[in-house]
Amino acid sequence: MHTVWKGAISFGLVHVPVKMFTATEDKDVHFRSIHKECGTPISNVRTCAHCGKEVGLDDIAKGFEYEKGKFVLFNDEEIEALKPESARVIQILDFVDLTDIDPLYFQKAYYLSPDMSGAGAYSLLLEAIKQTGKIGIAKISIRSKSSLAAIRVVGNCLCLETMHYPDEIRSLALVPNLPEQTVVNEKELQMAKMLIEQLSETFSPEKYTDDYRLSMLEAIQHKIAGESVDIVSAPAEGRSNVIDLMAALQASLEAAKTPPAAPKPKRKSPSKKTKEIV
Repeated sequence: MHTVWKGAISFGLVHVPVKMFTATEDKDVHFRSIHKECGTPISNVRTCAHCGKEVGLDDIAKGFEYEKGKFVLFNDEEIEALKPESARVIQILDFVDLTDIDPLYFQKAYYLSPDMSGAGAYSLLLEAIKQTGKIGIAKISIRSKSSLAAIRVVGNCLCLETMHYPDEIRSLALVPNLPEQTVVNEKELQMAKMLIEQLSETFSPEKYTDDYRLSMLEAIQHKIAGESVDIVSAPAEGRSNVIDLMAALQASLEAAKTPPAAPKPKRKSPSKKTKEIV
C-alpha cells in the first residue's frame, strides 16, 4: 500500500512513530469522455478565461477570492509555513467513548502502522486503547486540510478516521419539512417495532455487495466480447400517495417470515452486436 502520511502519534509525552495508509479503496466504475467520431479520449486543457491561452502547472498559483473578482495569492512556501504542528504529529487531545460520537462526524478511514523503532510504543498505545475501550480524539493535517480524527483499534491495528469539525455540520434547522413533534398510531408503532425485531441480526458486511458495479463490470465484459447489452425498462408501478400503513406493515411482517427464494440462473446474453430494447 502507498504511504499517504508519515509522522507520529503524541499522547502526553509519549511519541509513537507511524506510517498511514488508506483503509478503503474506490471500486466505482469510471468512464472517460471519448470523441464519438474517432474514438479518442478527450483531454482537459487548462486555459485562462482572460487571455485565452493554455496555462501550464508552473504558471498556476493558489488564490482566495475575498471580493468578487479580487484574489490574494499564495505560493507553496507560504502555505507550507502556515501548516500547524498537526501536519507532522497526530496529537491526541482527549479519550472518549465511541458511543459519544455521532457517525455524522466521520469522513475517511486510514490504517496506521509502526514506523522504524516505534513498535513498542505502538503496541502499548494499541493495547491501552483496546483494554480501556476508549477512542482517542486528535488533530491531523493531510494534504493541506486540517481535520479532527478518531483513533481506535481494528484487529491488531490502530485505525484513524478523519472527522468533520462541528461548524462543518449543517444545522438540522436547514432541513425542510421536519416534524416539530412525532405523532404516531400506537398499534402501527408496535408493528413497526416488531418488523424491526424481525429484520434484526448481527452485522455481517460480507453479505452486502455493490450490485450496480457488478452489473456494470459484467456489461463491460459483454461489450469487449462484441456482444449486446440488453436494455430492459422496469415496469412502472402505479403507487398511490396515500399509504395504508397497517396493511403495509402486516405485509412486511409476513414477507419477513418467508424464506427468500433460490436465485434464478442467469440468462446468457445474445451474441448479436445490436442493442435490444424491450
